[in-house]
Amino acid sequence: MIKQIILLIITICIGVYITFYTNIFEFELNLAQEQAFYDMLFLYLGAASYCFIAGELTKNYSQVDRLWSTIPILYCWYFTFCSGMDERLVLMSILVSIWGIRLSFNFARKGGFSILPWKGEEDYRWAVLQNDIPSLKNKLSWSLFNLFFICFYQMGLIFLFSLPILSSWQGEIGLSNTDFVIAFIMLLLIIIQTIADEQQHIYQSKKYKLIKANQELPVKYKKGFIDKGLWKYSRHPNYTCEQLIWITFYFFSVSANGKLINWSIIGSLLLVILFYFSAKFSEGISSKKYPQYKNYQKQTPMFIGYK
Repeated sequence: MIKQIILLIITICIGVYITFYTNIFEFELNLAQEQAFYDMLFLYLGAASYCFIAGELTKNYSQVDRLWSTIPILYCWYFTFCSGMDERLVLMSILVSIWGIRLSFNFARKGGFSILPWKGEEDYRWAVLQNDIPSLKNKLSWSLFNLFFICFYQMGLIFLFSLPILSSWQGEIGLSNTDFVIAFIMLLLIIIQTIADEQQHIYQSKKYKLIKANQELPVKYKKGFIDKGLWKYSRHPNYTCEQLIWITFYFFSVSANGKLINWSIIGSLLLVILFYFSAKFSEGISSKKYPQYKNYQKQTPMFIGYK
């Protein structure tokens, strides 16, 4: 897993370099756009630093998770405000707000948020990762991992996949029917993701309720994982939608600029890579925990059409 993490960090460094420091893409901002970009860049740096400090002090390393669904809303509305409330940017910000509020609700009911912002449930995978990789058991090594990957890499990725809104601001093509088609698709994906999360929540809540009551588990709960509903067609329908939501979000910039490829594509591409490795790691844990999970892997695609 450590090799994959190093690969992820390298890919984001290469992606940022190609996007912002070469002539492959036209990253040219006017004065207002440049000021807004640097304002949000400083917000990213501040938020990542906060996550690192809070994680080190509390030993709860899920600080980024609490910002994943909220800080894109701040990024998008700030760019929208600075644009003079451009119609396309307002539409994009509304959609990101719907996505963020829904995801925050789902995270909150899992215990992710607390009155004290640095507390709440921690992602179980961090403890597993720390125990499984001997080199990360060292305190200094784990702190460096927290700094570079958990905090600055992940927060940087969030910043990058939010940037199609800045690219859309650069565009000279006005709001059109294409934007409403893109908005419909993005909203549909949010709805599907909501259904997937709800199905999983109902399943897990019932399973743990039965376990807590020391009752006999029916077959579908005894296996330990959900494989019905949307989960019959994808092992990670929620992850699939999350990737597609931000790929769809990117297409607003395509509509605004009239070009299929522009500099803001980097965020959604890196998100796909992250989710692939994240899903593989999660499935490694599940296959050890649940004997029937390997059969589920053979029968059901990880995302769409890929097993």
